Amino acid sequence: MAASKNIEREARDRLKRYNARQKVHATQVKRRKRDNFFGIGAVVVIATLATVTQIFYFNGGPGTPSPTPSSSAAPQAGKNVGAVPNPALAGNKTWTGDLTLNAISLAISLNGAAAPQAVSSFLASVSSNYYIGKTCHRLVTSASAGLIQCGSLDGTGATDRTYSFGPVENAPANGIYAPGTIAMARAGGDAYSNGRQFFIVTQAATLPADAAGGYTVLGQVTRGLDQLIAQITSAGTADGSSDGKPRVPTTITALTIQ
Repeated sequence: MAASKNIEREARDRLKRYNARQKVHATQVKRRKRDNFFGIGAVVVIATLATVTQIFYFNGGPGTPSPTPSSSAAPQAGKNVGAVPNPALAGNKTWTGDLTLNAISLAISLNGAAAPQAVSSFLASVSSNYYIGKTCHRLVTSASAGLIQCGSLDGTGATDRTYSFGPVENAPANGIYAPGTIAMARAGGDAYSNGRQFFIVTQAATLPADAAGGYTVLGQVTRGLDQLIAQITSAGTADGSSDGKPRVPTTITALTIQ
């Protein structure tokens, strides 16, 4: 018991130290911008990009708009992009918390031992309040999968090219994701395209395992899934398709992890 408490205390301490470093970094960035504002002129770079058609199974997809990303810095294959936290932040432990969609409270658990990088990213994003106010932009109600996808930066499902990480962790070998599963969305074929978008499986989903090897399972909904289904997913999509925006507009209104 004492060892378990020490592990949890160390995990909390790591999370606090990470948050402190992030605040210091943000302050330094603001100071540099202020100091350099009058000394450096603005530089405008005009580039013409070729149009590339890509299909993202859980970072876009049918019925989802494809807006131009706000940044031209694309994720690099096999490399993390942006301020991705050290996987040690997850502390090799199980984290519990509450995720509220509209007024529906979902109890959740995150497996820091099985998916340390994804859980560490999720913890850091929760700590920075990234998820509050973000929407659930996509609902899938097909015969082979039922899920709702949330956490897009701009609410459309577009990839955030300033932040991505890998690899794929804890994906089921048989490609079947059980109801209540919380998994990371990513671009097809790229194991290092996980971002902050996640999806919750509402009915058993059989998802294709591409070259990247499936989708990272970071946790489970342990209470409230029935209410999510009854109040949101059972209403279907806004256009009546099997893959589109939820008919019931859905927003992350609260999220706490402990």
